Amino acid sequence: MAYDDDDSKTPRNDSLVGNLKGYLDTRIDLVRLEVQEKVKVAFVGTMHGAAMAIIGLFFLIFLSIFAGLALNEVFDSSFWGFGAVAGFYLVLLIIFLVGVDKKLFQGVADKLLDNTIYKSDKRQA
Repeated sequence: MAYDDDDSKTPRNDSLVGNLKGYLDTRIDLVRLEVQEKVKVAFVGTMHGAAMAIIGLFFLIFLSIFAGLALNEVFDSSFWGFGAVAGFYLVLLIIFLVGVDKKLFQGVADKLLDNTIYKSDKRQA
């Protein structure tokens, strides 16, 4: 038996359901915007880091060429300067392979990235 004055179809309940749907839609949009903002920040950071790495690499290459040419003048040779620069990089490589542990880099990464998700969350709990 269905009654015309059924309480489940009152305007107040329709309004409540509509408000709840609106709230959920707004929360979904807010989450989407937060994800989009985080992706944008990560993209900009990655592009900035890549550009800085390329510029730094060019600087290192040209500095190494300059040092090799300068040492060629000092050694009065056409190749020993470049050999000295290559030897410097070889010593640096050996120091990193033998002396520097990955735990050092892990510690730095832990300090830099510790709770960055919670620090960047601007919402109230």
